[in-house]
Amino acid sequence: MRIGELAAAVGVTPRAVRHYHHLGLLPEPERRPNGYRDYTLRHAVVLARIRRLTELGLGLAEVRDVLADDAGRELVEVFGELDEDLARQESAIRERRDRLRVLMEDARAGRLPAEGPVSSELVALFGRFGPVPESPMAAKDREMFALLETTATPEVRAEMLAGLESMMAVPGAVERVHEAYALLDALADAEPDDPRVTEAARVLAGLIPPDMIPPDTNTNTDVDKGANGTGTGAGTRSFLRAFYADFAPAQAEAIRRTLRILREDRP
Repeated sequence: MRIGELAAAVGVTPRAVRHYHHLGLLPEPERRPNGYRDYTLRHAVVLARIRRLTELGLGLAEVRDVLADDAGRELVEVFGELDEDLARQESAIRERRDRLRVLMEDARAGRLPAEGPVSSELVALFGRFGPVPESPMAAKDREMFALLETTATPEVRAEMLAGLESMMAVPGAVERVHEAYALLDALADAEPDDPRVTEAARVLAGLIPPDMIPPDTNTNTDVDKGANGTGTGAGTRSFLRAFYADFAPAQAEAIRRTLRILREDRP
């Protein structure tokens, strides 16, 4: 058989056959005098086995193990690992479908925020903030919470949600949140030394529990000082530069002062 005939017989492409040759999964056949490969039934049997194994979800490295001399032992072992992997995927798919079902319910009920999709816990917390007037700072705040929820580890995410729950459980918290948004919005065109910066920082610091702020949060104006440009610290500094750059100068200064107050108040 020619390579096209073999590929058609087994239901794969000639390119796949050549790839299996390159990886050593399928032995090279003898060549005819004209240089064309001459495949036998044995090649079709091996190729069909490769196809069945890959369709089960085995990677080509695992297929190589199965096709080795100790194939009987390897096949049982690899199939067991594949079954465990499929079980994990099945569980992950169930969790994703459960989350999608909640998101669809939130969307139908008009509860899905503009920053969505986010978790149902964060949707509920956004609802606790109450109806916020048109506020650029409120929109930015929600975007930041969505970013942190997406990128944080499960432990940090749980701590963040618990901290927000604690913050919003304090009587009058909603009104103070709205006041903080209004103060920060008013600083959009102000200078960093504007006296309103101190007032905004005071209100913000009164809202946020000190233990929500990591103890090593850098509040310096120049976040590059003392950096060697490597490691996790450099990544944190880069994020902080981007974070502060997203605000107007006076707003960024108010947030820096808030973080200083919270660090000083930390037990």
